[in-house]
Amino acid sequence: MVPQQPVGLLYAARHPGRAAPGSRVWRMSAQKPASWAYAEEFVTEDEVVEQARRRGEELGAVPVGNGAGVLLRLLAAAARARSVVEIGTGAGTSGLWLLQGMPEDGILTTIDVDTEHQGAARKAYAEAGIAHQRTRVIAGRALDVLPRMTDGAYDMVVVDADKREYPEYVDHAIRLLRSGGVLVLDNMLWHDKVADPAARDAETTVLRDLGKRLRDDERLVPALLPVGDGMFAAVKR
Repeated sequence: MVPQQPVGLLYAARHPGRAAPGSRVWRMSAQKPASWAYAEEFVTEDEVVEQARRRGEELGAVPVGNGAGVLLRLLAAAARARSVVEIGTGAGTSGLWLLQGMPEDGILTTIDVDTEHQGAARKAYAEAGIAHQRTRVIAGRALDVLPRMTDGAYDMVVVDADKREYPEYVDHAIRLLRSGGVLVLDNMLWHDKVADPAARDAETTVLRDLGKRLRDDERLVPALLPVGDGMFAAVKR
């Protein structure tokens, strides 16, 4: 089989069945959006995750989508992540997915500046039967908390907070990860604007530039996945 080249996706999305000029892009069928939707819901959320997601939506703490949550669980399980840092607690949806994938003695350290969101997350953890000693919920600005955390002590770092501060979060995250640890950034396609060169707002530009920088970072083995709003994942060498 000839390997498919995932380039020119924006053109392919706008012109189904046609390759971008000068590219070797695979031809995206008209059914591709349906396949993506099917994949997003292939593994369904449980009742506690659903309740946390709905609570987050009510609070304005946008939760990760189902497909993104499933991927977080998978990555946590694959890495056997016993020590995970989450930048951006939200209402606990992503934390629940992570805890499902982590070993039973794993500890989730989650940081958020919004105490109301963290209260909702604590409620979600309790509803899921998560022992209180398995979560460290830290209230505060992540860029004030992260410098006090230990280098190379964590198996996984998940970033889903202020997009303009992603570059600073990532610098800390790479420092915190052990060799073989997993870095995950949510919203890296940012409402489908990152792939559109005409989109030049501040958040989109930060995420686009950061993605390219991380793609070329020799310390990382990276991938950008079209899951949810786009999820960047990398393993630290």
